[in-house]
Amino acid sequence: MTVLAFGARLAAEFAAGRHLCAGIDPHAPLLAYWGLADDAAGAERMGREVVAAAAGVAACVKPQVAFFERFGSAGFAALERVLADARDAGLLVVADVKRGDIGSSFGAYADAWLAPGSPLEADAMTAVAYQGFGSLAGAFAHVRDHGKGLFVLAATSNPEAREVQRAVRDDARSVARAMVEDAEAFNASAAPGAAAGAVGSVGVVLGATLDLADFGIDIAKPASGPTLPVLAPGFGHQGARIEQAAQIFGGIGHALLANESRSILAGGADGLAGRVRERAEAIAAALGASRV
Repeated sequence: MTVLAFGARLAAEFAAGRHLCAGIDPHAPLLAYWGLADDAAGAERMGREVVAAAAGVAACVKPQVAFFERFGSAGFAALERVLADARDAGLLVVADVKRGDIGSSFGAYADAWLAPGSPLEADAMTAVAYQGFGSLAGAFAHVRDHGKGLFVLAATSNPEAREVQRAVRDDARSVARAMVEDAEAFNASAAPGAAAGAVGSVGVVLGATLDLADFGIDIAKPASGPTLPVLAPGFGHQGARIEQAAQIFGGIGHALLANESRSILAGGADGLAGRVRERAEAIAAALGASRV
């Protein structure tokens, strides 16, 4: 049985005009605004309502796992039900777990979040390659054989990250630039001779509020293989405007997942579907205009 690559599934979403990544962040203030208890049941209720609103409208949902994990086993059970709803709806899920380790330890993380049949199975996961891009090898089989994806943190908007992510390595690349280029190299090796318009299955996280040139990332450099998917937080509540996407990401932003969480969630349950649709349509219009 042929498994469709995560990048191919992303490409289908983009072709349909869907670029919104709807965040699921059930932290205490938002749960209170929704009139929900700060517990696993409240987190589950929010998560399942976001999934219902996003299905067929957003490209994917991104549950921030920490906000479920804080409730222990009950939180994980709640998250499993949210993930099951998304699978039933045919909605892509990026598990925002930001796991990073070496050898069999990272492999176990990858099995938890990417292995087919795992109770926590998602379509992709976020990862931290502080120990080097090669430390993510435990997930590569899931990417190649099971149609899964990775989003590797490259340049993030928190000020504490700048010193590390802008640091220059022995090969004269910044840490952030190395993450981008190593992800591009993996995609090229995984899909040699990919057709024009192909999207890779390994992407990067780049903050939309950043000047990427400060991190050594050349947004004008053409990709040497499949287009690099970019998961971009920072639009909406954090201040970045989706109309500036072409200016921010340049040639590496054609496969953009624009993450919005608080701008969608802060209004409470009432009107959620309308807000998701409004933001999805605004993002699609802005990205369409940026490619003219």
